[in-house]
Amino acid sequence: MRILVLGNQGYVGPVVTQYLYRLGNFEIDGLDAGLFAQCLTTIERFPEFGIRAQFFKDVRDIVADDVAGYDVIVYLAAVSNDPMGKEFVEPTYEINQAAAINVAKLAAKKNVTHFIFASSCSVYGAADGKRSELSPLNPLTAYANSKIGTEKALQDFATETFRVTCLRFATACGWSPRLRLDLVLNDFVASAIATRQIEILSDGTPWRPLIHVEDMARAIAWAIQRNNGNPFLSVNVGSDQWNFQVSDLAETVSKFIKGTKVKVNTDAPPDNRSYQVDFSLYMKLAPKYQPQVSLEEAVIGLIEGLNKLSFNDTSFRDSNLLIRLNTLRMHMKNQQINKNLRWS
Repeated sequence: MRILVLGNQGYVGPVVTQYLYRLGNFEIDGLDAGLFAQCLTTIERFPEFGIRAQFFKDVRDIVADDVAGYDVIVYLAAVSNDPMGKEFVEPTYEINQAAAINVAKLAAKKNVTHFIFASSCSVYGAADGKRSELSPLNPLTAYANSKIGTEKALQDFATETFRVTCLRFATACGWSPRLRLDLVLNDFVASAIATRQIEILSDGTPWRPLIHVEDMARAIAWAIQRNNGNPFLSVNVGSDQWNFQVSDLAETVSKFIKGTKVKVNTDAPPDNRSYQVDFSLYMKLAPKYQPQVSLEEAVIGLIEGLNKLSFNDTSFRDSNLLIRLNTLRMHMKNQQINKNLRWS
């Protein structure tokens, strides 16, 4: 089975391609614009070791020949969080939505059989109680709106011979060869290591569903082989046990790093991005592909990875390597990309 992973050189991509490579029955190619290719956090082999071929191209420029001959397209490419989406609104919709729809259209014409789109539970926005796939949507940001816009459009392409699976992932966390520290759990671990303090930039009550990147890869492996049920599927991916309040995450991290103090900002404005998610449908559909990494294992993995790098940067939130928005700003400052996030 030939697989093309779009956006393979980000945070999630290397974990996905390595996971699929270890399964042993896939031929994997990668395509990426390379904006974050230099954001390496590994002292071991290059993250793309399991890929047959690496192509460098903006997903907005993909044509039919780029997807011809593949059985599966995995669409990970994205302007990948709310701060980036706020600063780069137009590219967010172009990359996360318009390009994804175009690639799906081309793939359907080129006899691709499976299209997997990395969506997000952030489409639920602010919500009381657990949100299922049948719950009302309440996207609060450009990032969330682009995800649900793509989902709605992709329904039109799904057939028995072109299966579309939209995986609404919980918030990603865990170690990656291209680590991001602009994610809540990863940020807390880095802060605890570098400063022995975790500052919660809210009152600590917002809910976040989390999922380890390895379990995201596990879900993608399931979607690649999904041949039953509705040709179009949008499903929450995560575990009911991984719905946490932000304060609980901080307290868990503090237990693993001695001397860490948790500071709650009681004067912070309310964080409207608070939601719990019901993952029972995913449990029913993919019982053999359920999340396996525990919160404690995720924290330990981050600690071990950062310690290997002798990480102690107290100003890591200013890093051009570990904070993706800063990476884009650095490229722009150096006149390497334009405001539309294209290489200049």
